[in-house]
Amino acid sequence: MRRRELLRAGAFLPGLGSALGAANGTNGATPTLRAPRLREGDTLGLISPANATPEREPFEIAIESLQALGFRVKVGRHARARWGHFAGTDAQRAADVNELFADPQVQGLIALTGGSGGTRILPLIDYAQIRRTPKFFGGFSDLTALVNAIQRQTGLITFHCPVAGSEWNPFSVQHFRQLVMQAGEPLLSNPRGELGDQLVQTQWRTRTLRGGKARGRLVGGNLAVLAAMAGSPYWPDFDGALLFLEDVNEYIYRVDRMLSTLRLTGALDRVAGVVLGQFTKCEPGEGFGTLTLDEVFDDYLLPLGVPVYRGAMIGHIRRKFTLPVGALAEMDADAGSIRLLEPSVA
Repeated sequence: MRRRELLRAGAFLPGLGSALGAANGTNGATPTLRAPRLREGDTLGLISPANATPEREPFEIAIESLQALGFRVKVGRHARARWGHFAGTDAQRAADVNELFADPQVQGLIALTGGSGGTRILPLIDYAQIRRTPKFFGGFSDLTALVNAIQRQTGLITFHCPVAGSEWNPFSVQHFRQLVMQAGEPLLSNPRGELGDQLVQTQWRTRTLRGGKARGRLVGGNLAVLAAMAGSPYWPDFDGALLFLEDVNEYIYRVDRMLSTLRLTGALDRVAGVVLGQFTKCEPGEGFGTLTLDEVFDDYLLPLGVPVYRGAMIGHIRRKFTLPVGALAEMDADAGSIRLLEPSVA
């Protein structure tokens, strides 16, 4: 049964309708919070809420990159820890987030890297502290868990953006600064006319799956991480949202399975529009017959009857947008663009 049928059934089965509402995060919107904009000279807390980084050089490059952006850096107390492939135990990784949000000398938090493990620490985060001291919080990939959980639990606009260890090229720097330092409302649109030595543009193309415009609050990130959060209290509010998705190194049948999770929860039925970023190295697995990515996306998204486009510069790529999760935006599936409709920071 689709969600609409289940909700109708809830009228006859006591408790079913309210249980679905709780599982899907529809028990009322949390007021929007905005962190103060970042300024040169501010201190960023460097955290490792997922994978460990055992080598010294990635730390050095990340710190130097943040300094080159104009920030001071305070490394989380456990950021260099290691427990298995994680950067410390769950308690240690959560403690860094909580301590840096409570530290009055720190104006924002950014992750060193992604990996896996963010979902493990979601119950250990002090969301009440974050509501008291809202600050910039950013990252992508596995940080999808914390970016969406913090936004859902506190109302704070968070940022799907490069991690500290990303390549900070001019494109990524420009988009980051526009949103989190200048409180801008930019149009996020892939570069046009970059032909290289080709007759036509072959990189950073966008494709319209279903045309039209839609407005809503941005939610999303890495599809695998988002699907792993399904039904939890940290699951985003999809009602009227603009959903953006990306992934990397997943076989196509797994992408199909994860989109099935979003459909089974009713999340897809509730969005106002969908923006597909880069699905990097998402290919057929050996020994598996498979649909193509085009066929998978068409099958899940076209029946929704909402605007959808593919190819946005979101994901595991060198040049990437910064997107404010929880901020109001308008997507144009024909133009392949997202326009921010309000400042993301104060």
